[in-house]
Amino acid sequence: MATRSSKPGTFASSCLLARRLAERDVRFIQLYMRGWDQHGNLPNELRQQCQAVDQPIAGLIRDLERRGLLDDTLILWAGEFGRTVYSQGGLARDNYGRDHHPRCFSVWLAGGGIRPGITWGQTDDFGYNIVENPVSVHDLHATMLHLLGFDHTRLTYRHQGRDYRLTDVYGKVIPDLLA
Repeated sequence: MATRSSKPGTFASSCLLARRLAERDVRFIQLYMRGWDQHGNLPNELRQQCQAVDQPIAGLIRDLERRGLLDDTLILWAGEFGRTVYSQGGLARDNYGRDHHPRCFSVWLAGGGIRPGITWGQTDDFGYNIVENPVSVHDLHATMLHLLGFDHTRLTYRHQGRDYRLTDVYGKVIPDLLA
């Protein structure tokens, strides 16, 4: 009988494969967990998805740490946007959804030079507006590039009269996030 981590196509299996790739010095590994778009049926779907990812991602981090790879491996867990706290669609105790929210969203980082055990940034009581330590996507990218050994400002090039870089013309490294 296949365990959850050995069943092909599961997130757990992907985490195991990611660890094996990291052991072989693969420089970039991307894992997907699809289906986080709960405009309806959020209580049931979110519970199932969290059960599918919580232990495997924790196991991946533990495995990397035990093997001495976490200090050299930057882990980013993110989606492409946040969620409003407001209900979308019907509102029943066991079936409701939430809409996209580009202003506030959560990501977490581990390893690779990130200061462990901190929370950075805060929203208002409704999770709608940022009230403390905002981090733009450009700042996140600048910080990640810094951790990977790149000065994001040196990656600037001019094309058709405009400056371009991986962080656009914005972004600053957030020193308080660094170990």
